[in-house]
Amino acid sequence: MTVETILFEFSDWVPNNPDLPVLVYRQAIPAEGEMAPKFEDRFQANGWQGIWRDGVFDYQHYHTGAHEVLGIASGRARLLIGGPAGAELSVHAGDCLILPAGTGHRRIDASRDFMVVGAYPPGQDADIQTRPANRAQLDTIANLPLPKTDPVEGADGTLLRAWSRHRS
Repeated sequence: MTVETILFEFSDWVPNNPDLPVLVYRQAIPAEGEMAPKFEDRFQANGWQGIWRDGVFDYQHYHTGAHEVLGIASGRARLLIGGPAGAELSVHAGDCLILPAGTGHRRIDASRDFMVVGAYPPGQDADIQTRPANRAQLDTIANLPLPKTDPVEGADGTLLRAWSRHRS
């Protein structure tokens, strides 16, 4: 597994998260067999909740009330992460993205079998925002508690090290 970090600045109307980078785990789980239950089990074992299965919306959106993990359970896709001026990422079964609150994301295209397993830290709820953030929403994003565990690697995972360096 390799992990990439990408820090996004404000992009058009999407606030992103100026303090916390997006984490891209390549081959977080070996792509073999039925992947969705593997991601669900891993996220649940590491304390992440609100687990769901679906795709990624084809319109730009972000969440103010939750950090989000996206495990690619099947297929492949091109995603635009970080708002309109963000980065296009190709993802494949076994990859995983962790998006800090405020990070814009949308699906550009995907294979017919593309499926994602998503989840959130305990006590956080993902609202869907498609308009510029107001001051209260920006404050919510900036002050949202950091997760206590990495959804992929657990209590000593990359997320805790990468995000603690960026938040002062």
